[in-house]
Amino acid sequence: MSLLLAAALALSLDTDGMIRINGERVFIVGAYDLPKIAEPLKTAKTAGFNLVHANRQTIGAARAAGLYAWATTGSKPDGIRPIVNALKDDSSLIIWEIEDEPTFVWKKPREIRTTPETMIAARKLVQSIDPQRLFYLNQSPTNLVPTLRRYNDSTDIVATDIYPVIPRGIRNQYALWPDGQQGDLLNETISQVGQYADKMRQVAGPSKPVFMVLQGFAWESIQKQIDPKMLLYPTAAKARFMAYQSIVHGANGILYWGLHLGPPDNPAWQAAKSVAAELKTIAPELAARPLATKLTIDYIDTGHSLDRGIEYIVKPSGRGSLIIAVNADKNPVEAVIKGPGACVHKDTIEPFGVRLYRCDAQ
Repeated sequence: MSLLLAAALALSLDTDGMIRINGERVFIVGAYDLPKIAEPLKTAKTAGFNLVHANRQTIGAARAAGLYAWATTGSKPDGIRPIVNALKDDSSLIIWEIEDEPTFVWKKPREIRTTPETMIAARKLVQSIDPQRLFYLNQSPTNLVPTLRRYNDSTDIVATDIYPVIPRGIRNQYALWPDGQQGDLLNETISQVGQYADKMRQVAGPSKPVFMVLQGFAWESIQKQIDPKMLLYPTAAKARFMAYQSIVHGANGILYWGLHLGPPDNPAWQAAKSVAAELKTIAPELAARPLATKLTIDYIDTGHSLDRGIEYIVKPSGRGSLIIAVNADKNPVEAVIKGPGACVHKDTIEPFGVRLYRCDAQ
């Protein structure tokens, strides 16, 4: 066995849910699948991704590209053992996933696919073979918080997938409710992402990591017969908002699902790459523990009601701080934002817009 395979990573969780790899806090930017392009893993790494889903056939390529990996075991003992034994010595592997969305059954919301007891037993079996990796569980965005909490003993990382960019009039299809929405909140705008992040924090508690699985596809691309008029991909602006709103609401990582759907150069892939590249430039800030700084936000009347308004998180940055702010309203907002010391920013932020403000040390 090569030293590269045998050199295990030291994995731990900080008290705010940030993952530590060899002692370093790391904000995760990952993908389930990548487009069918030349050198997809190298392209993803260059763009700013640091985690990909892998299996026995692909984990070597992920390692060679310098990416961390997670792998799925399933919940059946006969299937778990060969997968874990085959991958447990690979140095790129940091996370095990057992099953996806165990509570979700389409059109039968009172049923579940996999019980908490089954998931917990599967985790214990994996840990008996490989005790050093973390565990990840992507939950359906629906179901009650107490229902989802029953699965917490099966995982270290709690996630949910919410894909709110959906054309009106879309045909009935898997995972959508009769109203054409995947989510079930009153808020049907893309700012529901933040609300679901808050819900997952309620599920996870204060110290487990929360990941948000974001939309990397057009819902119509799942259909066997595609209606071109219904192909609606997340734009770069919408993808940027959903990523940053997740961060503002305390996510410790974001993942993309669906990047493999549609043509290789589809807009969702281009948008995800753009987001990953931008997040890469502020990776130290994203990994840092948030500051307790409270901003003063004085709104100026623009003729619109104020619904959600500006949401923010403040991170240390060098000797100063970085304010990450998003406008969660469907209307523009104008405001004077007062941060630490003499840090003042007057700005008009477009609907679902993002701003990064830097403040010098006091």
